Amino acid sequence: MRYISTRGDAPVLPFDDVVLAGLARDGGLYVPETWPQIAAGEFPTLQRLTYPELTARILSMFAGEAVPEAELAMLAEDAYRGFDGYPDVAPLVPLGADVHLLELFHGPTLAFKDYALQILGRLFDLVLSRRGQRITIVGATSGDTGSAAIEACRDREMLDIFILHPKGRVSDVQRRQMTTVTSANVHNIAIEGTFDDCQDLVKALFNDTLFRDRVRLAAVNSINWARIAAQIVYYVHALLRLGAGCGASGSGVAFAVPTGNFGNVLAAYAAARMGLPVARLIVASNRNDILTRFFATGKMEIGRVFTTLSPSMDIQVSSNFERYLFDLYDRDADAVAALMVRFRETGAFAVDGERLRRAGESFGAARCDDVETTGIIRSVYQESGRIVDPHSAIGIAAARAAQLPAGVPVVAVATAHPAKFPDAVEAATGVRPVLPDRLADLMQRPEHFEVLPADAGALQEVIIARLGGKKEKT
Repeated sequence: MRYISTRGDAPVLPFDDVVLAGLARDGGLYVPETWPQIAAGEFPTLQRLTYPELTARILSMFAGEAVPEAELAMLAEDAYRGFDGYPDVAPLVPLGADVHLLELFHGPTLAFKDYALQILGRLFDLVLSRRGQRITIVGATSGDTGSAAIEACRDREMLDIFILHPKGRVSDVQRRQMTTVTSANVHNIAIEGTFDDCQDLVKALFNDTLFRDRVRLAAVNSINWARIAAQIVYYVHALLRLGAGCGASGSGVAFAVPTGNFGNVLAAYAAARMGLPVARLIVASNRNDILTRFFATGKMEIGRVFTTLSPSMDIQVSSNFERYLFDLYDRDADAVAALMVRFRETGAFAVDGERLRRAGESFGAARCDDVETTGIIRSVYQESGRIVDPHSAIGIAAARAAQLPAGVPVVAVATAHPAKFPDAVEAATGVRPVLPDRLADLMQRPEHFEVLPADAGALQEVIIARLGGKKEKT
């Protein structure tokens, strides 16, 4: 299995190199040279696997010879052993007629990011120990990636991790899950700006090849293909749980995915490209609806970033969308590179009518503002007694609004535990969700972070100072 850049001017790499590379050197994103396939005849065998076993099987299709399936199996078993409900760590629960909820908040930091990052942290260890190298991870978070990445990478000998979050734009619980970690290899930085500013800083550091090589940069954001590969697993898991054909007469299943950066729904798209019976993908947006607008009009245009009850989706630059564009443009890297240059220079680009039609064959989209989000949280609680967080509520809203053929079930993806957003949940339901016992004292723990402007030079200086001589010792 080899990987190519969406912009066509970076080295072709095997899986283990892609794990460490993150962003391609031409500014593009790595994708598989070809999509591996799962035949329908394999479904009965896959249905008998536990979640860790399924993870090893799916990842082996992307790792090829770089990491044998037996090693991936041990890695996955170790990664998911601490999840609630192990070994069934991704429960699929009914939520009304033909609507199901895929609960992805049973990991250590209570968000879907744990499912991929617990794998990625161990992959880093595996590859680095083989090579005797250290790396510096720099990641941006709109809320959940940061804490999940820190939990996956804390105290690991061969790496330092720097996480950027937009100052004042994540929930208190999200922030404290990052800033109360005392491990010496963990560094938290609050950026005066939006998540998009944080994401731009990460890309700027990767595009500075001298700095990148000096500190051996690696990525934990979903620009790292290994993140996407590990997220594919829970979509395959849900499909297998619903049955091989999923729905009446093998009509497949739809997924409603709350997303801002497009990485989570891209993993579902990848499952479809692998031959799984995915009938439709529904992009669920909050007021920051750049993706919803694209699927309605064919135009991707940056707007103002609004602060909402679902801060992990307060994004106007969906970095993973480039991977989908690469397929939409029939893997024409030159065309994708030109679109990305136009987007960076003007803040907008548009696709032609034929490509918009093709996009509409696979994707739908829905937008949900804060008032509607609160209403969904309330109605779900009143109808079922189940408490959901604002992001998951947006996914449920999109699932309920989906216009699907009769008999096609829809799975709404629940991306975070409601206790991560207690104020929004309490305002909607009158019930204040509580954190699990292991996090009960979170709000009393001391915080450690630094505040910086959205300036790449200032960020580089801080990283070099924090690293000291670590890189020179390897």
